[in-house]
Amino acid sequence: MSQPKQQLIDNQREMRIAFLGGFAGQLISGIIWFVASIISVIISKEMGMIVLFFGCMGIFPLTQLTLKLMGREAVVSKENKLWYLGSQVAFTVPINFILVGAIILFHSDWFFPATMIIVGSHYLPFITLYGMKIFGILASTLVILGLIIGMIGSTFFSLGGWITSVLFIVFAFIGKWQVQKEEKNTL
Repeated sequence: MSQPKQQLIDNQREMRIAFLGGFAGQLISGIIWFVASIISVIISKEMGMIVLFFGCMGIFPLTQLTLKLMGREAVVSKENKLWYLGSQVAFTVPINFILVGAIILFHSDWFFPATMIIVGSHYLPFITLYGMKIFGILASTLVILGLIIGMIGSTFFSLGGWITSVLFIVFAFIGKWQVQKEEKNTL
């Protein structure tokens, strides 16, 4: 195996281990989507949108805190250039929220489906970041379901929010299980 390829594999493994296969980030995301969905039902659609938008800004610091509480370092070596990819990918969601803002001016019921598509596409680089194909499944599932809900429509505004919440939480535990299995096999 060539040195650059081995270095990529080693960097991906370091990312997987440090961030437990994306467990904490997805779990936090799932909780934020859940809370936004509840708020959109109990209080208002607009408040649910605001909770999701601003809640997503807390994902990374809450991920770091969760991982540290779990006894994880939640950092990678300075030599691991994948850290920069993760940082760049994180900024795609808030930038693309500009599109969501434009969309909801004309059709507010598309908020959750449009956000599902944006967040789903944001997960595609995670395949490379972590070296885990599971992120391709998560990404495509979010994009396809976002499209379906948006195209078919729903009388239930937060349907996409509830679905995304469940997907994030399920995939969080799948990723965690995969990394723990990998760690166990390397001991």
